[in-house]
Amino acid sequence: MKTPSYWKTRNLISTILWPLGGLYACATRLRLYLRHPKKVKTPVICVGNLTAGGTGKTPIAISLAKMLQQQGYTPFFITRGYGGKLQDVLVDLSCHTAAEVGDEPLLLASTAPTVVNADRYKAALKAEANGANIIIMDDGFQNPGLFKDLSFIVVDGGFGLGNRRPVPAGPLRENWHSGLKRTDAVIIIGQDQYNIAKIIRDKPLFTGTITPISPEPLPERVLAFAGIGRPEKFYNSLKELGISLSETIDFPDHHQYTPAELEALISKAKELQAELYTTSKDLVKIPKDLQQHFKVLNIGISWDKEEMLTGFILNKITHR
Repeated sequence: MKTPSYWKTRNLISTILWPLGGLYACATRLRLYLRHPKKVKTPVICVGNLTAGGTGKTPIAISLAKMLQQQGYTPFFITRGYGGKLQDVLVDLSCHTAAEVGDEPLLLASTAPTVVNADRYKAALKAEANGANIIIMDDGFQNPGLFKDLSFIVVDGGFGLGNRRPVPAGPLRENWHSGLKRTDAVIIIGQDQYNIAKIIRDKPLFTGTITPISPEPLPERVLAFAGIGRPEKFYNSLKELGISLSETIDFPDHHQYTPAELEALISKAKELQAELYTTSKDLVKIPKDLQQHFKVLNIGISWDKEEMLTGFILNKITHR
């Protein structure tokens, strides 16, 4: 789903939904209390968050994997494969589709081997059996099944914690303070517009920016669409490059595009005499025979203190 606008402030809708949010938060706390995580031989790094919706976890997980590869490690990703039908599989880019394994696993697998399983402990065992010497858990901070040697909480600097109420009254998956106690460090992506850094206190803080890679040459007009938690981040990245957006079209997060929707997008772009741009997460859900009609805005993470972050990770996983 797209991030609801009422998650940003404490308003009437949020207040009406507050009792349901309280039940959700209690259920999360109870699940974490009752389950005892299992530990595997391989170090496990979790890249998670405290809010629903897109915060940039997947690009960060990919960036950390590349960082570890440069240090000589063989990282594997493990993920539940939201939206996919298959479980307990090692993603094969030559044959698996987003409908089978989910969109994010296909994106992750382009950087490092990726295991899909909602049972993260079983996923970690499969990664170990296939040669992983370090495991990166994309999402799953609230999943109690697997012991995490190092946990990061990712915060979108442009959204913060919203109205600080639990789902569905707000974006929180759990209480902010209890989540902060369990994490090892916090990552803020983008400008910290809500001064989250001031409330972190005794936890290490790392910052970075999602950096768009400018296409050459720049298109004159663009029809942009995305099926992510906060599509406005994608549109803003295009604007920052000086690209003129003729129109934007939002789809729900993890949306599986139908042939009719894709044909409609192609026709609309022709009508506007614009080029079609989307995210890499969306492109993997488009059939290969249609991908020629779509262009992708490639992004990366620019870390403010990359050497410090690398040192922090290596210290944690070598002294586990």
